[in-house]
Amino acid sequence: MTKPTAITRIATATPPYDVHNAFVDHAAGMFQNPRTRALFSLMEQRSGIRHRYSYIQASGEDIPDSLNGGALFRTGRFPETAERMGFYEKFAPRLLRETLDRLELTEEERRSIRHVIVTTCTGLFAPGLDFTAIEHLQLSPETERTTVGFMGCYAAINGLKLADYIVRANPESSVLLINLELCTLHFQESQDIQKLLSFLLFGDGCAASLIRAADHGVAIDSFRAITIPQSQDLIQWRIGASGFDMDLSGQIPIVLRKTLRECAEQFPRKEEIDLWAVHPGGRSILDAVSDGFELEASKLSHSRSVLDRFGNMSSATIMFVLQELAESASRGQRGYAMGFGPGVTAETMSFHVL
Repeated sequence: MTKPTAITRIATATPPYDVHNAFVDHAAGMFQNPRTRALFSLMEQRSGIRHRYSYIQASGEDIPDSLNGGALFRTGRFPETAERMGFYEKFAPRLLRETLDRLELTEEERRSIRHVIVTTCTGLFAPGLDFTAIEHLQLSPETERTTVGFMGCYAAINGLKLADYIVRANPESSVLLINLELCTLHFQESQDIQKLLSFLLFGDGCAASLIRAADHGVAIDSFRAITIPQSQDLIQWRIGASGFDMDLSGQIPIVLRKTLRECAEQFPRKEEIDLWAVHPGGRSILDAVSDGFELEASKLSHSRSVLDRFGNMSSATIMFVLQELAESASRGQRGYAMGFGPGVTAETMSFHVL
């Protein structure tokens, strides 16, 4: 009997500094209008986020090999894109190596890896993180590499989709999937409350997963992409002169809730799903999914837990949710993963626990 493609292990890591409160204070201090500042603080308190991590040292202390938050994001002098990319090139490999060490691959598992897939939308350099992984794990120089870039929060599911295709075509080979984002590097100076509230969703993190034909782990069943018509302007992500510019419309939860209800036939019946791994793009996104599917509050507890402890780490976040969910799941349970991003598109994956 052919073994299914399965995620057999997931490791995760974050940078060392919890910067959520410091960045909230910094952002609030930029507002000239007291009413806007008060509204910003109220909305932040309702965000469902208490911790986010970064390599930026938000205390302003001069610590070796760290970034000084006060110096990096000084009012009237926010860094240009090239400087931010320099930070990414310095710290992304560090976070990746730490995550790979936590994956604790055996020699046999390392030898089986024939393809490395990287998803990221917050930094670019070459040779990139795929080469970092190959060198750190001492993989074969014939290891193939693919980078899934600039797709945003749903990129991990696209990476899993590609890994599934590869394993199905080469059942003896394993795939190493890396999802790494340093979102905090793209903090923008602005008086636009919507922009600053969008930024304060995001934190930094990395996930590394081993995917292969196996009789244990999280088995991948199928994928489906569903794009909401005429929604292209709701999520926009561009490279600007002062970092990457993210625009998130406040209409996203409303449109998402409406779509889930009106297009119910395109999704599994909730009675068929035991485990929900929904990308926690924000508290309002999770509320929209819960309302759209009419789910019990406990069904999205893993997603809300990850949001609370790490914020939205773009493509890495869904893997944090899957890791937490898999640790408490039982053999035979069926699950459904969803990630949302530009389009607006919902990338989905059906799975079951082996």
